[in-house]
Amino acid sequence: MGAVEDWTDSDGDRIPAPQLRRRLGRRDLRAVSDARRALRELLGQWGRTAGCDVAELLTSELVTNALVHTDREAVLTATVWPRGLRVEVRDFVGRRPRLRASDAGDDTHGRGLMLVQSLADAWGVRSHGVGKAVWFELHGA
Repeated sequence: MGAVEDWTDSDGDRIPAPQLRRRLGRRDLRAVSDARRALRELLGQWGRTAGCDVAELLTSELVTNALVHTDREAVLTATVWPRGLRVEVRDFVGRRPRLRASDAGDDTHGRGLMLVQSLADAWGVRSHGVGKAVWFELHGA
C-alpha cells in the first residue's frame, strides 16, 4: 500500500483516515498492553471490530520485537483505511528482523514474525533514513 487513503463522507467530502500514533519508550514493555488497548479503542470508534483480536496480537508482536531487540524507542502508527487496517512499528536500528522458525525447545521466542506472516494479509519491512519500519495489513478489519 502506498499513501493512506482518506475516507469520504456521504457528501463526497474527504475525511482524514483515523489514526493512532504512539511513541514507545525504550524497553518499556508496559507499552505492549497499552498499544493493544489503544488499537482496540481506535477500531471500536470506527466500527472495525472484526479481526480485532488478530490485530491486537500482531501489534503486540511488532511492539515487543521493537522494544526487546533494539534497546531503543519506537513509534507505533495504526491507520484505519476504507479496506482495512495498517499497523507499522518504526524503530531506529537498521538491523532487519529475520523470519525464523522457533526452536522446538523454546516456547516463548522466535514465533512473532511467523505469526505476522501467517495471519496478516500483507506484511513487510521498510528501511528508512535511520532504522526500519515493520508493518502489517489486515483487509476488512
